[in-house]
Amino acid sequence: MVEAFRIRGGNKLKGILRASGAKNAALPIIIGTLIEKGTYVLKNVPDLRDIRTLIQLLESLGMKVERLDKNSYKFVNEGLTNLVAAYELVKKMRASFLVMGPMLAHAKEARVSLPGGCAIGSRPVDLHLKGFEAMGVDITLDHGYVEAKAKDGKLLGANVLFDFPSVGATENVIMAAVKAEGVTTLENVAREPEVEDLCNFLNSMGAKISGIGSSKLVIEGVEKLVPGEYTIMPDRIEAGTYVVGALMFNGDIEVEGVVREHIESFISKLEEMGAVFEIEGTHLKVKSKLEDLKPAKVKTMPHPGFATDLQSQMMTLMCLVGGTSEVKETIFENRFMHVPELNRMGASIDIEDHVAVVEGVKTFSSAEVMASDLRAGASLVLAALKAEGESIVNRIYHVDRGYEQLEEKLKAIGADIERIKMEA
Repeated sequence: MVEAFRIRGGNKLKGILRASGAKNAALPIIIGTLIEKGTYVLKNVPDLRDIRTLIQLLESLGMKVERLDKNSYKFVNEGLTNLVAAYELVKKMRASFLVMGPMLAHAKEARVSLPGGCAIGSRPVDLHLKGFEAMGVDITLDHGYVEAKAKDGKLLGANVLFDFPSVGATENVIMAAVKAEGVTTLENVAREPEVEDLCNFLNSMGAKISGIGSSKLVIEGVEKLVPGEYTIMPDRIEAGTYVVGALMFNGDIEVEGVVREHIESFISKLEEMGAVFEIEGTHLKVKSKLEDLKPAKVKTMPHPGFATDLQSQMMTLMCLVGGTSEVKETIFENRFMHVPELNRMGASIDIEDHVAVVEGVKTFSSAEVMASDLRAGASLVLAALKAEGESIVNRIYHVDRGYEQLEEKLKAIGADIERIKMEA
């Protein structure tokens, strides 16, 4: 049996949707507790399966983890007792590979399984390994594992130029570099807000990272960090998903947890389409109607460009906008798997190469559909909420990986949504 959402659409939705802590910031920050012995308290950690999976991995390495409340944890690092990140844990989630940098910082060696994760395209780890090799680490591949060992037990500062601004590679190498000897310069780094949050977390413990938010980071290695307390940033992709919902339901939904500069290109594109927002602090209200929106062209890009993780939700909105819109995907080659599912719900979308051409329709129709990945699942939930009649969204384990208690949040604003069991 697998779980699905049964959604009876067409209800009037009204109220506040609050974005939880950012999964993609929480994962590397939790992994960062491996770097230095001591006690860490992390707050605003989302209650998600990926977080629980990661905690299992950390415990397997010797960490002690205590849950303080629904969204707060205490991590105690008394020294790593195991330097092997096993396949059965790493295969569940690509972010697990990020333990390599902190393990190198902590113990100067690591053995980490090659990762698994979402099926949305090839995401090789060669950029991570190139960075470690520049810092004096010997890398060998052995039976599906990467073995890494610092020569003479030393991590050395280095100059690293990434071929592509990979978020994972940037984060992994940063976590190794904070305790390397000398200065490490990283160029063409990922500029995502989650990378900034990791850098701010490390700096809060005494790391010396400068250039945060730019494409070049300079990291002066330190001998010791001082663990403490840190609060994870709100999830900008969850917030963006709810902003789409607010537009689809004519502004009766308000969104809490919107940091405009984290999703500036997304908000700007919506404003270009005719959306009007009022943002006070992190609270967003929509002051326009769905019928006010006009079509647009979107091209996904590394941050600060339009986030690929908001592409499918944006496409769902575009389906309800009169005229012809276009979405060009440049990050992941398999990121249009939601298109046939939206078409099952009455959308009119054609794919030509890596461009989706969206012809606006009046509304969605209910149907049984399948989530192919995390964000595709969110886009189908949005469509089902708007459609008249009953829809079933299958494979919601994908959605559970990135949206904390989504059905509870939606029920609280009037949605008719329930979690059901289906035959596999």
